[in-house]
Amino acid sequence: MDNPFKRVKSVEQSIADTDEPGTKLRRELTAWDLTVFGVAVVVGAGIFTLTARTAGNVAGPSVSLAFVIAAVACGLAALCYAEFASTVPVAGSAYTFSFAAFGEFAAWIIGWDLFLELALAASVVSLGWSAYLGNIMGTPATVHLFGAVEFNWGAALLIAVLTTLLALGTKLSSRVSVIITALKVAVVLLVIIAGAFYIDTKNYTPYIPEAVPQSDTGGSVWTQSLLSAVTGAEGSNFGWYGLLAAASLVFFAFLGFDIVATTAEETKNPQKALPRGILASLGIVTVLYVAVTLVVTGMVPYTDLADKVDPSTGEVIGSTLTTAFNAHQVTWVEWIINLGALAGLTTVVMVMLLGQARVGFAMARDGLLPRGLAKTSRRGTPARFTVLVGVSSGILAAFFPMGTLEEMVNIGTLFAFILVSIGVMVLRRTRPDLPRGFRVPLMPLIPILSVLACLWLMINLSVETWLRFLVWMALGLIVYFSYGYHRSVYAERARAEQAAAAQRLTS
Repeated sequence: MDNPFKRVKSVEQSIADTDEPGTKLRRELTAWDLTVFGVAVVVGAGIFTLTARTAGNVAGPSVSLAFVIAAVACGLAALCYAEFASTVPVAGSAYTFSFAAFGEFAAWIIGWDLFLELALAASVVSLGWSAYLGNIMGTPATVHLFGAVEFNWGAALLIAVLTTLLALGTKLSSRVSVIITALKVAVVLLVIIAGAFYIDTKNYTPYIPEAVPQSDTGGSVWTQSLLSAVTGAEGSNFGWYGLLAAASLVFFAFLGFDIVATTAEETKNPQKALPRGILASLGIVTVLYVAVTLVVTGMVPYTDLADKVDPSTGEVIGSTLTTAFNAHQVTWVEWIINLGALAGLTTVVMVMLLGQARVGFAMARDGLLPRGLAKTSRRGTPARFTVLVGVSSGILAAFFPMGTLEEMVNIGTLFAFILVSIGVMVLRRTRPDLPRGFRVPLMPLIPILSVLACLWLMINLSVETWLRFLVWMALGLIVYFSYGYHRSVYAERARAEQAAAAQRLTS
C-alpha cells in the first residue's frame, strides 16, 4: 500500500469534487450570512457565565486583557483561515486545507480533532441551554426514566429541532440565525449599557491581583498548566500565571469563527465572502466581549465573583453576570440574561452541528468515512450526515452528564489553528500559482506568530487536558489505520493502479 503521508489532494481535485453528482452542495450564502453565522456561534453562554467566573477565580479585573490576548491569537489564525478558505472554497475547513497542504494522514488527524471540538461543544452547550430553560421554567428540564436513568429532554429537544432545521436547508437556518442573533446581541448591549451606570473604577485596582498558589485553592499537579508543570514553577491563580491561564480559558468564548470556513462550498462568492465573514464576525464579538468584561469587573470587586460553596449542600455555586447585577439589587436583568443565554446557546448549537456535518461530509466524500454518508438531499444539504450528527450529539447530551469540558474543546481548536497556519506557508511555497481571493499580509511573520500564540495558549492548559487530548488522538489513529487507510479514495486508486499494472504484466 502507498504511503499515507504522500496522498496529497490537489486544490484542483478538491474543487472538482464539489461538482460530483449526488454530493453537490447548493451555493446560496453571502458574506452577510457568514458574518451572522460567525457571530451566532461565537456569542454564546461564555459571555454570560465565563466572564464572571474567570474574573473571580483566575484573573481578577485583568480578565479583559485575557480576552484581548485570546482575540489576538484568534485574529492571527483568522487571517490564515481567510487565505485558505478563499483559495480552497470547499467544505471541511481545516480538514480540507490540511489535505491540500500535508496529505491524507494529517487531514484525518485534523478531521478527528475537529470531531472532538464540535461534538463535545454541541453536546455540552445544549446541556447549558437546557439549564437556562430550567431557570426560566423554575424546574429542571429533565426526567427520570424507569426511575433511575436521567433523561435531559431539554437538550434532546433542542438538538432534534436544530437538526431538522439544518437538514431542510442552510439558507433557512441562516435566516433563523439572523433573528436569534439579533436578539442576543441586543441583550448583550443592554447588559453593557445598564451595567455601565454601576461601574466604580476602584474595582479595577489591582488590575492584576497578587498571585495565589493553586495549592492554596485546592489545585493539584493534574490541574496546573503544562507550562508550570514543565518549568517546575507552582501554578497560581491571579498574577501573570493566572492571566495567561485565563487567556487559555476564555479562548473557549471565541470558539466557532473557524466554522464559517466549513460553509465555503455553500457560499456564492467564496473568494471575497469568506474572508469578510470570518474577520467581520471576529471583530464584532471581540468588541462585545471586552466591553462586557470591563462592565462586570467594574461593577463589583473581583472577589465577589469567585465561586461560592453552599454550606448546607456543599455544592459549588459559580458566578454569572447576574451576580454583579444582584449586588446592586438590579434583579430584573436576570430574566433578560437568561433569555439572552437561551438565544445565544440556540445558535451556538446549530452552527456547531452544521460545522461538524460539513467536516464529516468532506471526510466521507474522500472515503475516510463510509461514502454513503456523503450523499446530499434534493435540497442540497448533507442530510444523512446531519441526521447522524444530530442523533449522536442528542444521545450524548440527553443521557451523559458532562462536566466542564471547555479546555478539551480549546486544545482541539488550537491544534487545528496551528496546522492551518503552517499549511498556509506550505501552500504558498508549493503552489504559488494558485489564485487567492485574500492573502495573509507580512508572510511568513503572521502565520509564525499565529503558531507561537496558539502554542503558548496550549501549554497554559492543564496537564489533565493534555492527557485526555493525547488519548483521543491515539484512538483516532486506531480508527484511521483500521478503516480510512484502506477505504479512502486514494487507497482505492492505488489498488486499481496495482491491478492494472499486474494485468499488463500478465497480458
